[in-house]
Formats: sequence, structure tokens, C-alpha cells
Amino acid sequence: MTDGKIPTVKLGGDGPEVGIQGLGCMGMSFAYGPVDADASRATLERALELGVTLYDTADAYGAGENERFLSPFFKAHRDEVVIATKFALSIPPDDPTRRVVRNDPPYIRQAVEASLKRLDVDVIDLYYMHRRDVNVPIEETVGTMAELVREGKVKQLGLSEVTAGELRAAHAVHPIAAVQSEWSLFSRDIEPRVVPAARELGVTLVPYSPLGRGFLTGSFVNAETDLTADDFRRQQPRFTGDNAAANAALLEPVRAVAEAHGASLGQIALAWVQQQASVHGLPVVPIPGTRRPTRVEENVGATRIVLTEEELALLDPIADQVAGDRYADMRFASAGRE
Repeated sequence: MTDGKIPTVKLGGDGPEVGIQGLGCMGMSFAYGPVDADASRATLERALELGVTLYDTADAYGAGENERFLSPFFKAHRDEVVIATKFALSIPPDDPTRRVVRNDPPYIRQAVEASLKRLDVDVIDLYYMHRRDVNVPIEETVGTMAELVREGKVKQLGLSEVTAGELRAAHAVHPIAAVQSEWSLFSRDIEPRVVPAARELGVTLVPYSPLGRGFLTGSFVNAETDLTADDFRRQQPRFTGDNAAANAALLEPVRAVAEAHGASLGQIALAWVQQQASVHGLPVVPIPGTRRPTRVEENVGATRIVLTEEELALLDPIADQVAGDRYADMRFASAGRE
């Protein structure tokens, strides 16, 4: 592994240059079992050394704890990093395990002020609507977000898990820099409509869970037996029971390609996502999450792998064979509304 930095790409039509791979920070304080703060801090530093500049968090990750955790790192490297955070998943005070989707203007203003305070910054570089509340017109939501840009609290706007129609309606109100949706060898439902809309509008695609929440790396086979009780992957249909066994068998073509490149399963899965930029003709900045410096090095190494047409063809059928939905409740995923 060399220390050469990864290439960059423009974030949105008039945004900053960011590394072609970002870092998903959720797991550093939320959702994936026990955490190691020291290892996570070392991971952040190592990622920056390798040219990773887009760091992704959200107010809902650990009820604000993730933003607080990242704040010292952001403060130390403010001119080098692009901070992305999100609003929309409100946590009821009487039930911290629940998430209520809110896109209404008063809540957005409350949320942005809270995130600015936790992050201890004057402006958020990229502010996402985390999930869509269909009871609030998206024009109203994005109109409020646009006011935050004009007020200097936010630089660019993003949307997560939106349909192509929602993206176009939002973009008509204010330019959208990025759409964040799940995109991987296991999850390709955004390709028929969302990806062409993003290309048409000059929007960067930011794939989350490009490693299939770790399943594509082979790090676990069945969430119920292999992961701790507090790991939220135990609640996802793809990773439990008969679905998990069926999906584990789908990794065989990934193993074959990995062996040919002398690479890991995860590197091939990431290389596939990175290569969708040239396949579909738009900027793509995946945000794999990790809490270990060595894993960041491995992930960044995937940016140097180019898959052949034959290898892409071998991997192409996988998504159509995946057993189980991405979420137990697909109403808040774009595919559930297309």
C-alpha cells in the first residue's frame, strides 16, 4: 500500500473537489456493535492522509453522538475536509429506539442549529434530507433547505433515498449536489431511474453501504449467529435465516474476480461501485464505513482496480438473485416509492 492520494472529482455542479471515495462514519458510534474510539480516531486520520475528504454523518447516528465524536477531527482539519450530515429522523424523547421522519420547515431549522452546535462549525458543507416524508411537499422541504444556503449555514444540498421524480422536483427549487442511496453488487434498484436523472441534472451519486453492510466482504454469513445482539443488521431480511445462506452463495463470482486481481472480496465490491462512474457517465463517490485504519487502506486500494468487461458481466447477475429486501420496511427507501 502506497501513500499516494486518491483522485478527486467535483461534488455537484459547482461544489468542491473531493476524493473519489469518502468515509461513512456511522459505525464509529452507532449501529454496528461495540466501538473503539481510539481506533476510530486513527481511522479518520489515516483516511485523510490517503486523500479521503468527504466524511459522512447524521444527527440520528447515536442521537447526535456521532456528530459530537467527529467534531474534534473536523475542527483540526476544517480546511481539508468536506462535512456531510443529515436531518429527518427525529427521535421521540419517550422512545429513543424509534425514528420519526420529519421534513417540515420548523423541524429542519431546529435540526440544522443542533447539528451546527454538535459539530462546532459555522457552516455545514453538504446537508442532506435523510429520508422522505411524503406528507410534506418536497418543494417545501427543499425551499427551506435553500434558505439555509442563503443564510450561510449550509453550502450544498443533498437528498437521500429519493425517487427520480422527487429529485427533479427538488432540483427545480434549488440545485442538488448529491444523492445518497444504497448502491452495491447486491442493491441496484436506483439504476433504471434515479441514476439517469442524476446524470441529466449533474448530480453526484454517493452510494452508501457499497459493501452490503459488510456482507460482501465475507466478514459475516448470518447476522443472527455471527453478530452481537446490538447490531442492527440482525433486523435486516437479507442477513438472516434462509436469505443469508442463499446470499452467501452469491459471493462465489466475487471470490473468483478477487483471486484474479490478488484482491479482497471487499475491494472487488468497491471497485465495481467506483467503476459505475464510467459505466453510467456521472460522478460516483461511495462512502464505505469502517473503524480500522487498515480497512481504510484496503478500501482505498480498490480505487486502483479496473474490472474487465468480462468481469463486469460475471458480476452483473448477482443483484437480481439476492434474497430479501434491503429493509424490513421499504416505504422509506426510494425503490418502495418508484
